[in-house]
Amino acid sequence: MFRRSSRGPGRFLLHYVGRRLGSHVIVLLAVFAAVGCAIGAQYGVKNLVDALGNPDVNDARLWGAVGILLAMVAGDNLFWRLAGWVAAYAFVAVGGDLRLDLFNHMSGQGTRYFADQFPGALAARITIAANTARVIENSLTWTTIPPGAAVLGSIALLGTINWKITVVLFAVVAILGVIIARLAASGHGRHALFAGRAAAVSGDITDVVSNMNLVRAFGAAKREQDRLSHTIEQEMSAQRDSLRSLERLRLIHAVSVFIVTAGVLVWAVELWRQRQITTGDVVLTTTLGFTVLHASRDLAMSLVDLVQDFAKLREAIEVLGLPHEMQDTPGAKPLTVLRGSITFERVSFSYPSGVQVLRDFDLRVSAGQKVGIVGRSGVGKSTILALLQRLYDPVTGRVLIDEQDIRQVSQVSLRQSVAVVQQDISLFHRSVLENLRYGKPEASDEEVHRAAEAAYCTDFINCLPQGFDTIVGERGLNLSGGQRQRLAIARAFLRDAPIILLDEATSALDTESEQFIQEALMRLVRNRTVIAIAHRLSTLNSFDRILVLDRGVIIEDGPPGELLRRNGAYSRMYGRQLSGSAKHKWPTTSDV
Repeated sequence: MFRRSSRGPGRFLLHYVGRRLGSHVIVLLAVFAAVGCAIGAQYGVKNLVDALGNPDVNDARLWGAVGILLAMVAGDNLFWRLAGWVAAYAFVAVGGDLRLDLFNHMSGQGTRYFADQFPGALAARITIAANTARVIENSLTWTTIPPGAAVLGSIALLGTINWKITVVLFAVVAILGVIIARLAASGHGRHALFAGRAAAVSGDITDVVSNMNLVRAFGAAKREQDRLSHTIEQEMSAQRDSLRSLERLRLIHAVSVFIVTAGVLVWAVELWRQRQITTGDVVLTTTLGFTVLHASRDLAMSLVDLVQDFAKLREAIEVLGLPHEMQDTPGAKPLTVLRGSITFERVSFSYPSGVQVLRDFDLRVSAGQKVGIVGRSGVGKSTILALLQRLYDPVTGRVLIDEQDIRQVSQVSLRQSVAVVQQDISLFHRSVLENLRYGKPEASDEEVHRAAEAAYCTDFINCLPQGFDTIVGERGLNLSGGQRQRLAIARAFLRDAPIILLDEATSALDTESEQFIQEALMRLVRNRTVIAIAHRLSTLNSFDRILVLDRGVIIEDGPPGELLRRNGAYSRMYGRQLSGSAKHKWPTTSDV
């Protein structure tokens, strides 16, 4: 279960680390053991130097010093391999869990969320979040914790030579750490700006690629290249600012650590001159000094890189982790559809722009009734279907199915009870069979073929290169508009839902195909409740009722034949459409 934490990306990542806590603890302990062995090896060198410098040393002490050194070197290598082996499981699992949870959470977002976001940028953010989490874990495990532990361990080991050196180094490291941390925090805005602009570039590229036919149709390739060039230049500018702030931190750290290391080395040599430490102690001080120098440099570089990585992770989860606008109410129960009646009770609705679409809207659709909705664009036709699917909630009023308020039932059960054929057909880059079966995954091949035949898809499917196994292309671009719509209709039929919503479901069909679909609709939606939006009024001739909408209000309601006889709004619309069809009819040979 995805949990968006307001306490930052660190707590967010810890949630997933906690799922594999045992494995991560093993990795952490192995890393500390490996660092301990690496520092112990330097003490082993010191011990061996002192033994070699003592003319009275016996074989037991000499070979004991050799054995200690070899044991430390072997332990160093073995513990690193153990950490790497376990991390190969734990870190990969964190990335997989994170991607699945982010996708699951994003897929539960409402219509408004996806309308405000680039699809490509959302997909990129999921990948970025998972990759960044992996980078952070790897950075912490291999390039942040080890040098940090090495610095602290080295300073502590120096205390065995002279406690004053340890105290001074601890104080210097603490002060330097506070300074670098504050400087790193001051650069957070630059890193966040870079992360946001990088995601925007990914979104822009995906948006253009997905609309490449439109770009070519309007000869806009150069225009899009210039636009993308400007966007990338802004992203590169933000990236340069981010990187320069990191380099300033590295420079400050490098100068500071060199001065400290030089001071420790001079101090150790002076103590040797005063006969307060041995030659092995000077060697140990020198090697530990260089360890502090290199390890603290690596630690600083890792820390500043982590700042940038956490900024990327924060940007991704802040967008992907927005709370769901449409959530199930606590204790929501499954929708029980017995007959399929639909009721709108004094429903009012406004979009975020403030434009009110419906005001005190009342509608009662009896179970099994076929209702068509017509009217000019923007009068609220699609809004009625959207509210019925609970893509939005009304500002006031209720929407009921079989006397059940759809806000009080689970959204999954609501969607399972409604089959939708939209004007903008959505198909996956998968086979025809997979796209048809999407509405009912458990359907048998026989059921799929029967639905395809009922929607008059079989003839054109059999002409495809691999028949039902043919890949339709991204969004079905390998098919014509009419073929895509017939597949969508067959998919809705296969779902076998008690309520069917048709939003311009036959708008891309030629006259012959439209007649076939009308016959199929009447046969397949028998005993089901149907609400259809149509601009082509002839497709509604066999429906039980026609609703004429104007500014969110029903101005006419009745059977098609009765509305035609009234000579009202519907009759005038019908007449204009017939007249327009005659005017725009292509000339025949006899007309020339």
